[in-house]
Amino acid sequence: MTDSERIWLRSYLDLYKTSIFDESVHGDLLEARVHWQDAQTRGNKVIFLGNGGSAAIASHCAVDLTKNAKIRAVNFNEADLITCFANDYGYEEWMAKAVDFYADEGDVVVLISSSGQSENVLRAAERAKQAGIEVITFSGFKADNPLRQLGSINFWVDCQAYNVVEMTHHIWLLAIVDLIIGSAEYPA
Repeated sequence: MTDSERIWLRSYLDLYKTSIFDESVHGDLLEARVHWQDAQTRGNKVIFLGNGGSAAIASHCAVDLTKNAKIRAVNFNEADLITCFANDYGYEEWMAKAVDFYADEGDVVVLISSSGQSENVLRAAERAKQAGIEVITFSGFKADNPLRQLGSINFWVDCQAYNVVEMTHHIWLLAIVDLIIGSAEYPA
């Protein structure tokens, strides 16, 4: 490894130190845990939505929340659902339509968008809010991104690097799961 590679890698990993260990989110992580547990107590579910890498994070978190934390969670990453709804209602509306069809009063919708500007995510947030469904957002990039204004809890990563934003969202979301479980180490 060259000195320049070492310096680059140290600088890159420092971006994660800054984002992941941002203590200002600790209270929100604890609050999100309460909202997810309250949804379970009411017999409701947590719904995760995102595009691309954020969709993969949504899938992982929904499975872990259901399997390991015993809180019912779903995501909508089935190709047939996405292509059907996008074809019939438009790509910008497919997530909002998923909220219309699948979200129930008392559910919690978690919306993940690195930029906080994905039109389909924004419309899903608005639709959930109109239906009285709680919204929790995860975004990054610009501090004034529109998604950051739409949730009851709004997580934001102060970084312009997609991978850093996405991985920080992933770690924060799984930290909430582990908070519910009460341990970072447990049999899978």
